Amino acid sequence: MGTASPPPRRPALARAADEFVLTTVLLFLAVTVVRWLRDPHSPLYIADLQVALVVIGAVSGAILTGLILSPPGRRSGGHTNPAVTVGLWLMDAFPGRHVLPYVLAQLAGSAAGTGLARLAWGQAVALPSVSHAAIRPARTWQPVPVLLAEVGGMLALTLVIAFFVARPRFIRGLAPVIGLSVGVVIATLGPLSGGSVNPARQLGPAAFSGQTTDLAIYLVGPIIGAVLGAGAHRLLVRARSARSPTPGG
Repeated sequence: MGTASPPPRRPALARAADEFVLTTVLLFLAVTVVRWLRDPHSPLYIADLQVALVVIGAVSGAILTGLILSPPGRRSGGHTNPAVTVGLWLMDAFPGRHVLPYVLAQLAGSAAGTGLARLAWGQAVALPSVSHAAIRPARTWQPVPVLLAEVGGMLALTLVIAFFVARPRFIRGLAPVIGLSVGVVIATLGPLSGGSVNPARQLGPAAFSGQTTDLAIYLVGPIIGAVLGAGAHRLLVRARSARSPTPGG
């Protein structure tokens, strides 16, 4: 069903292995898309960064939707994002004992996918305009606004996921909605804060490019947003339960 608890009988390490594969593919394709759209020598080059980010957002959303709906995505839940894993755990929609294996697999997949893209495309991914697809904020944006944007973006995404967690009958629509939401975040926040909302999306590219100045923000901000989003979800559930009439009451 995507981005929720995986089938209970599947071994935990096998599910984590699926997350590693999914995140590896995600990062390989992310670097590949940026390489073709932002390399000045590419026939697909888009000079205007804002236009390029709209296209990157649309393609990234489609890729993410496909990964969630793929066989590995259906087996593992298709998180590909440590913040999503943490948020689902805090919403009681994912077992806590699987959080660490998933997060480690996602971060390892980030490095593996970026490394594979470097092997596939060579020096083209190291060009300043590509920079291994590492995310960076606009020059006018300071660390605090970037952190707030990462927190707010992931908080909103967590609330979107929470809507489906609370309404399982709509779960089939979750994958395309997540893809659309991530695409919108990239297109709107990309030119400003960078629009990552996924620690795994930034770790590998930052490590390969050496662009680590704001790395802590991109690693911690989405986790904070997921925690706040899950907390808001729990408060809403409690308020709804308090308003519900009890038998005989």
